[in-house]
Amino acid sequence: MLGELLEPYEDVYEEAYLPRKLAAVAVFMSIAVLGLEFYVYCDSIAEAMSEPTIMFRHVLKNGTKIIVDDYREAYWWLRHNTPEDSRVMAWWDYGYQINGVANRTTIADGNAWNHEHIATLGRCLTSPEKKAHESIRHLADYVLVWAGGGSDDIAKSPHMARIANSVYSDVCPQDPTCRKFAVDSKGEPTPMMGESLLWKLHGHNMKAGVQADPSLFEEAYTSKYGLVRIFKVLNISQQSKSWAINQSNWKCDAPGSWFCPGEYPAALNSLMSKRKAFKQLEDFNAAAGKGS
Repeated sequence: MLGELLEPYEDVYEEAYLPRKLAAVAVFMSIAVLGLEFYVYCDSIAEAMSEPTIMFRHVLKNGTKIIVDDYREAYWWLRHNTPEDSRVMAWWDYGYQINGVANRTTIADGNAWNHEHIATLGRCLTSPEKKAHESIRHLADYVLVWAGGGSDDIAKSPHMARIANSVYSDVCPQDPTCRKFAVDSKGEPTPMMGESLLWKLHGHNMKAGVQADPSLFEEAYTSKYGLVRIFKVLNISQQSKSWAINQSNWKCDAPGSWFCPGEYPAALNSLMSKRKAFKQLEDFNAAAGKGS
């Protein structure tokens, strides 16, 4: 009975022998082509992801392929050409790289949860050069900036100014977004930007009329393609440095703990008095129901 019911379909099946074979071959070929494309895609992604982020390939205008190694070379320069107790000020994005590759103390890194501390760092970098030096000489021996365009420190600088302004209201008075701290479409800085330490170090002897004060900062290193610039801080406060090195001044939650919020040298008390506490919308460190 079942065979009789299937007999018409079997006839159609046998009559379509060639189309069936062609369809099977087409499906097989499609799977093979798509599989090969997927393999090539995965291989290219794996190759790209396996490259260290501080080194990258670049193609020059003449078609020459090069390896840009400025970041590693700069960190290596710090490792081999500065005293082991050197402190390096840089925007917090590069903290882990400075600490891990250069083996030098950095002012902040990706684990810096203290918003007020990041704001202090931003204030130092975006303040007028002389004003910035008055604070930096108590905190660091070198200042490192990313230059060369793209996502360098000038591109990030509006964020530095805004974060600084969220704690120090005198950074951009009555201007929460710090619109006066900017670069126009022609690459020209606003007066506030042009006076800043960051602008002076970023464009030192590379932009017409831009130069760091040689009595405050000394150019120590500029990488091959100008992506990293390192300046030595002159006239540092040895008293503040000695105070910071003394472990009895480290404010840790327990002896030998890795969690040390720390304190600033007494010479910065005047600056610290200008800070206002920045409260996040969701402060997970605060007890529920306390504050607003």
